[in-house]
Amino acid sequence: MRPEMLTAVSALAVAVVTAAGGVAMALIGRRQPRGQRRRDDFTAVTDRMDRKITRQGERIDELEAETERDRARITAQDFALRYIAGWARSLVGCMRAQQLEPPPPPQPVPEEVRPYLHDITS
Repeated sequence: MRPEMLTAVSALAVAVVTAAGGVAMALIGRRQPRGQRRRDDFTAVTDRMDRKITRQGERIDELEAETERDRARITAQDFALRYIAGWARSLVGCMRAQQLEPPPPPQPVPEEVRPYLHDITS
């Protein structure tokens, strides 16, 4: 092979590699908007997560408000039960002062209640 022919073949190889590089760069350049779509997808995902976080925050606020209402209701019921138990104790004390025995409870008293009704059931 002559040196001129070797130079021509190497120039052809360089031209082919350069053309392949140009095609590759064109393909990569076309795919660049996809990166923009990924950024848009990230924005959409971030927005969706923000909405979900906001909704969860609202749900937590609702549950806290419901808990406060339940706590207030339980406190009121506790006060009412203490008042009724005190009233029943005073009635039992009044009956015993008159040498009368109070009637038994209308149904068996549950074990959980007995510690609180010691004045009435004794």
